[in-house]
Amino acid sequence: MLKILVVCGAGLGSSFACQMSVESVLKDLNVKASLDHSDLSSAAGYGADIIIAGKNFEPQFKRYNINSSFIFLNKLVDKNEIREKLVPILQEKGEL
Repeated sequence: MLKILVVCGAGLGSSFACQMSVESVLKDLNVKASLDHSDLSSAAGYGADIIIAGKNFEPQFKRYNINSSFIFLNKLVDKNEIREKLVPILQEKGEL
């Protein structure tokens, strides 16, 4: 099953809110995935297929060697932005 990790600084509030928006978009697309949320430092060891984070975290992820697809959002709970950036990756991974 596709593993998606939503990341924020502390791994609590904003990543959980974003996770709920991602779950809603996946439901609309009829895509099944395992979702979780985490802090940045824990993301490297998670083994996610897709990592979703705020645009402000993009420079920090460049420090890690993570073999995942990345989505960096300007607005963490904007379902239209999530869908726009998630659909091409889901298509690439054969999930759509």
